[in-house]
Amino acid sequence: MSFLTDFTVARRRLLMPFLLLALSVGLAGCGVNNIPTNEEKAKAAWSEVLSQYQRRAELIPNLVETVKGYAQQEKDVLTQVTQARANATSIKVDASTITDPETFKKFQDAQAQLSGALGRLIAVSEAYPDLKSNQNFLALQAQIEGTENRIAVARRDYIEAVRVYNTELRTFPGVLWASTLYRSSKPMETFTISEEQMKVPQVKFN
Repeated sequence: MSFLTDFTVARRRLLMPFLLLALSVGLAGCGVNNIPTNEEKAKAAWSEVLSQYQRRAELIPNLVETVKGYAQQEKDVLTQVTQARANATSIKVDASTITDPETFKKFQDAQAQLSGALGRLIAVSEAYPDLKSNQNFLALQAQIEGTENRIAVARRDYIEAVRVYNTELRTFPGVLWASTLYRSSKPMETFTISEEQMKVPQVKFN
């Protein structure tokens, strides 16, 4: 009898890894990993958005100083850009921002304000031929344009990642896992203003 018992226990121990493997495969096939996987993708896309906006913010002080050297009389516009940059960089954003509608909106609004101020600064620069031909200004203008392009790509990738993640939370079987295993996973915010509002107008030299 003891032999049979030992044999049964040994067989169960032998079969346990296979049962666990089969269970894991079954759950994976039911999409149990989709929510955390999509959540991480969306967070990574958000990090890229922040990185590109940070890059733009870092270029602005040099741009302001360059314009100031040729157009000191444009004090109001220079002040507006400096203040808008300060407002945009003062908002504390991190991974939690994308599930916080209020903070996310503040971030959007601040970036839109900065875009508008930059647009006015660049429009003013058109009236100063010496500034338009300055090599430092040309280099900064090119860097800002390049950053704007990367911002557009980062925004697009983030919007798509959030769409996939939010859809998973609302559709079957994701809604089942969201209500059981992933109750802390919340829908993420996405950009609700037009891309054009977030984009600095390109400068074209004639």
